[in-house]
Amino acid sequence: MTLFDADRGQSLGHATYPESEQPIDAPHAGWAEQAPSMWWDHFVSGFQALMKASGADPDSIQAIGIAYQMHGLVCVERDREVVRPSIIWCDSRASSYGDAAFDEIGHAKCLSRTLNSPANFTAAKLAWVRHNEPEIYDRIDKFMLPGDYIAMRLTGEVNTTASGLSEGVLWDFPRRAVSEEVLKACGIEASLVPDLVPSIGYQGTIMKDVAQQLGLNSTVQITYRGGDQPNNALSLNVLAPGHIAATAGTSGVMYAVSDQDVADPDLKVNTFLHLNDDEANKRNGILLCVNGAGSMYRWTRQLTETATYEEMNDLASRCGPGAEGVVVFPFGNGSERILGNRNPGASLLGLDVNRHDSSHVARAAMEGVAFAMKLGFDVFRTLDVSPETVAAGSANMFLSPLFRSIFANVTQTSLALYNTSGSEGAARAAAVGSGYFSSLEEALASIEVIEEIDPQQSESSRYLELYERWKTRLEAHVQ
Repeated sequence: MTLFDADRGQSLGHATYPESEQPIDAPHAGWAEQAPSMWWDHFVSGFQALMKASGADPDSIQAIGIAYQMHGLVCVERDREVVRPSIIWCDSRASSYGDAAFDEIGHAKCLSRTLNSPANFTAAKLAWVRHNEPEIYDRIDKFMLPGDYIAMRLTGEVNTTASGLSEGVLWDFPRRAVSEEVLKACGIEASLVPDLVPSIGYQGTIMKDVAQQLGLNSTVQITYRGGDQPNNALSLNVLAPGHIAATAGTSGVMYAVSDQDVADPDLKVNTFLHLNDDEANKRNGILLCVNGAGSMYRWTRQLTETATYEEMNDLASRCGPGAEGVVVFPFGNGSERILGNRNPGASLLGLDVNRHDSSHVARAAMEGVAFAMKLGFDVFRTLDVSPETVAAGSANMFLSPLFRSIFANVTQTSLALYNTSGSEGAARAAAVGSGYFSSLEEALASIEVIEEIDPQQSESSRYLELYERWKTRLEAHVQ
């Protein structure tokens, strides 16, 4: 969470709450749920911590921007009470319902209209509720994405964005409207779809009781909303065709901007509406997601009983490229689209208990994440997306100098590290939505590159060799 001073073009403070990842409930294998009320409680606590740390005058706040985890499903009754826990992004229970809808619509037609298969996205999740929890489905007045829920708690209004609907594979790109075909194939009534508001622009005014709870003026408006990966790209000034952003948090993601309606027939990457799309300037985001990534690295840190990620970086640096034969496949956080929606789980291979120690495991985990993200570069290039530079924020795994080096060398691209974050980008975009800035370019003009990492030929050759070996073993492993 960030408080941004638009006059000075800089942040006044940051806060993270909770400091560790929010827990995920898994009542059954492949399930992943969270209580939306938990998000709200953490938002309130984080906001209070932010205001205390910054010392800013709450009356000076004019607008709020929301960045949120993509693809989740939140369902509410007419009284705006949540009817069941949110089925979040990495839950894989609904794949068969998305596949059935894809077959019913017809693959070619569906890809030409929505640019994706419903797969395991929000529409399929709602179809799962309809078939498996009919008594709950019948109580639903509206469904939402996680960011829509936070906006509802702030304003009392239920609405969503076109970008958000595209995340759920509920958007018809040629028609620029809600996909009637997906609604029909999933058995979802059109009345359950919230009203649309712009991603950047007025979305609602906070309620008086909420303003009082937060200590804000009751005129504060919500003026921006974006899913975490489109928002991360926006935060890094990745707005034009050919630009690409990367992040390695809980998941590892690469997000490339295009002015074309690109659909991957192999369904390994997905296309969503970018946040600066409009009728005059088409802007789509082509997204590759590796669900594991940072969650794999977090698990490795816990396994090795390493106190901090800085210590993990030092531990991984004790052995050289290839980790002396230890291999990690960083999957194990749900079905992986890059693997054809298979869920092989995370794996640690090649361990010799007489030779290897925790440094080899740490190194292999770091390389495994970078190699998994490299799979996405291979797919991008088949879609005529060939970036020369990748932008990333100084956060999560990109805080590690070793990971930055591995990433740049195995992808053979320059890496530009920025002094910004997703929450700061959302705050800057909110200033655009409120009318303070005339454009995103103006709002983002003051972000700076703090480091550039260029691939080195000898290092790239070594990592590409290791990557090919890793990929060969992966292909054999997931058969």
